[in-house]
Amino acid sequence: MVQLGTNRYGKAEVRLVHVARGAGPSGEDLLRDWNISSSLAGDLAGSHLTGSNANVYPTDSQKNKAYALAKELGGDVPPETFAIEFGSFFVSSQEPITRARIAIEEYGWNAIGATGFSFARSGDLVRTTVVHVDATAGVSVVSGLKDLTVLNTTASEFWGYPKDGYTTLPETKDRILATSVNASWRFLPSAASAGTDWDAAFAAAQGVVLATFASTYSYSLQQTLYAIGTALIEEVPSVCEVRLALPNKHHYIVDLTPFGLENDREVYLAGDRPYGLIEGTVLADDAPDAGIAWD
Repeated sequence: MVQLGTNRYGKAEVRLVHVARGAGPSGEDLLRDWNISSSLAGDLAGSHLTGSNANVYPTDSQKNKAYALAKELGGDVPPETFAIEFGSFFVSSQEPITRARIAIEEYGWNAIGATGFSFARSGDLVRTTVVHVDATAGVSVVSGLKDLTVLNTTASEFWGYPKDGYTTLPETKDRILATSVNASWRFLPSAASAGTDWDAAFAAAQGVVLATFASTYSYSLQQTLYAIGTALIEEVPSVCEVRLALPNKHHYIVDLTPFGLENDREVYLAGDRPYGLIEGTVLADDAPDAGIAWD
């Protein structure tokens, strides 16, 4: 015997660019560039067991609602606000749907020149949002960022680790520390209904990540991870949990002695792979149960 387990369906990676014409403080255009994925769950067993589509709201309709909602909301809307409205639409309008998961990646653009309509991509940094709207559990919001590459040229050590016959890594009291920060932070359930300024919260969180990385004398990337997570919880209102994944972007000092040159921590080979990957979670003492937030 077999039985149907957990299931959901939706429209993945809907590309949407919204221009808020003249909405800037000086009358300039404001730009939002999103990659949106919707996923719905509920009374959907029939579609799997009998092939009935009676409860299946088409993924094409989900795509179309995303474009229409961008127009309906108008203005310069944060991804969290959009995701809450988007997910709430499905749960409130489709009786069989009891849960909606909305994930948004936002690609940053910076204004250039004085035209008010010219922009340049702001590097590899991606802003992330995952919102769950559940008919029973309510709304959960997890925001974050990924591919934020940072580097300290010094103020990092790595020594005192176990050694055996496979150890070739030399201890160091001075090394380059570099990583590409992937961080997600969970807000308290009340944040969704408390008028949270999502853009301000994201800017504050990004600032905390950068400032903490720059100011932490590191004996390990694990220590840096914990410092970043702690600072986010302490300094960003309503954040109760932080999850981080930090790849160690290794830099190796190049041996220049064959060329009669001394390398005093000046010339490095930037390694590609393999790399160490440090992952961890930091929680506030009173963090409520995550429920569906990380699903």
